[in-house]
Amino acid sequence: MGMTGAGPLYIAVCGPGVASPEEEALAEELGRRLARAGAVVVCGGVSGVMDAVARGSKAEGGVCIGILPGPDRRGASPHLTFALPTGMSEGRNVLVARAADALIAVAGEFGTLSEIAFALKIGVPVVGLRTWQLHRGGSPVEAFPTAETPEEAVSDALELAAGHGSRSGR
Repeated sequence: MGMTGAGPLYIAVCGPGVASPEEEALAEELGRRLARAGAVVVCGGVSGVMDAVARGSKAEGGVCIGILPGPDRRGASPHLTFALPTGMSEGRNVLVARAADALIAVAGEFGTLSEIAFALKIGVPVVGLRTWQLHRGGSPVEAFPTAETPEEAVSDALELAAGHGSRSGR
């Protein structure tokens, strides 16, 4: 698992840049489990959940790509394998979603919500871990599955990504 015919699955992990210790612990475990599964982690590349997922991935020898909001690498998590400046501020959230075969959203504020929305808009599967619940007209919208644990989130994301990988032409 974690590999398609033409290489690893890319799993984005999104969440707040200012995160609670609990949220950071969840993200670090996601990074560890994704690295062990052979997935490439994609994130926004800076602090909080993004730094924690990069730290977890690095601890297990994984690859983590940070798609940075700024025009240079200042402020990038030191745990990233690759740090890509965009100069696009929050606009880089589109690139995070686009780079992924599936996206795991951890907790989060409006930036995380935007990444969930972009992914859903372009057909990238989303798994929620203690994140946003969507409603329309007062009724819940079952837009994406939710997981109770990092283990479940990684398992679901890899399964969804594997079924989705054909769109990337890999």
